[in-house]
Amino acid sequence: MMQLIQFFQQQGYQITFASPAQLSEHMADLVTIEVSIAEIKLNCTSFDSFIKQLQPDVVMFDRFMMEEQFGWRVSESCPDALRVLDTEDLFSLRDARHKAFKQGQAFSEQDLLTSDMAKREIAAIYRSDVSLMISPVEIELLRRLFNVDANLLHHCPFMLDDTQLNQDTPSYHERDGFMVIGNFRHAPNWDAVLWLKQQIWPLIRKQLPDAQLCVYGAYPPPKATALHDEKTGFLVKGWVDDALNAMKSARVCLAPLRFGAGIKGKLAEAMICATPSVTTEIGSEGMQCGLPWPGKICDDVQAFADAAVALYKDEQAWQAASVEGPKSAKKMFQQSKAYLSLETKINTLQANLTEHRQQNFIGSMLNHHHHKSTKYMAQWIAAKNQLAD
Repeated sequence: MMQLIQFFQQQGYQITFASPAQLSEHMADLVTIEVSIAEIKLNCTSFDSFIKQLQPDVVMFDRFMMEEQFGWRVSESCPDALRVLDTEDLFSLRDARHKAFKQGQAFSEQDLLTSDMAKREIAAIYRSDVSLMISPVEIELLRRLFNVDANLLHHCPFMLDDTQLNQDTPSYHERDGFMVIGNFRHAPNWDAVLWLKQQIWPLIRKQLPDAQLCVYGAYPPPKATALHDEKTGFLVKGWVDDALNAMKSARVCLAPLRFGAGIKGKLAEAMICATPSVTTEIGSEGMQCGLPWPGKICDDVQAFADAAVALYKDEQAWQAASVEGPKSAKKMFQQSKAYLSLETKINTLQANLTEHRQQNFIGSMLNHHHHKSTKYMAQWIAAKNQLAD
């Protein structure tokens, strides 16, 4: 999100960040970078007045739930505004994989065809003028499984500048320990921590009795901090002020993700920090670019532990993996290339918006029917709230 804000600023846009979410002590200081902040309410006509007064040229929705809530209001109040859906990752794919995992079943793409979440998310993609997709794997899935037109999708990976891509990184001997990082409120991250604690870390410690694992992440619940164990070197650190410094200080990054979607910020950070990583096929999805993976990809518990130990102990193997990280990051996340592609896409859409919408008949149909139902439900809730007040 911060990278997208920077992109629009470089294009000369004035940006208003509007959210119904509660403020957090860890949120970015948007005011210092001249981004206006607005608090908006769900199911409330106050948003209509707000957006009419603002009259934006572009409106970007953060995930499909925001498009469901506010898309029809934007469409009515600012019909000429370009409507962009930032998917972050394909939420319905992550949800379907999570459900299959909890049921002990293998995930099948057919699960998405019967998923209510997928129906909602794909509908939001059709209703939007363009959807930003962070993973090429998800673009291919949407086109193949749901027949989404390529014109409605735009590949927008992490966008890192030259300073971020050319980090000064410590050597093998200047690093120590393992690390794992991720927001504890994100189900795939919490599952990864549990899997590490219960199955993978004991196997690593059996081979490296003095090794330590630092577990970083925002919002650690009591059940997470309870896993902290000095004796076994399983150290739950919680929030870390500088994730990159933490990544640079570790010798190996572990990301045992058993479900999820999108591409993984933790693994992108490992790449630019030249920190070898051990992850799963799910973890590496959308991040393999034809170069050797900067570490190992393993789905088996013992293989995962053995790969982590080998990278940790063998300086030559570690060095070979370490140098591949920055190469992959530069190939996938070059800011100038991503900026030019996104700028071209937005300018082309704005110049041909009427024709673009006419060609998206399914989107027009969904806007007509869905927004009517969403509109009247929202108006009913708003009226109910007024009566309660």
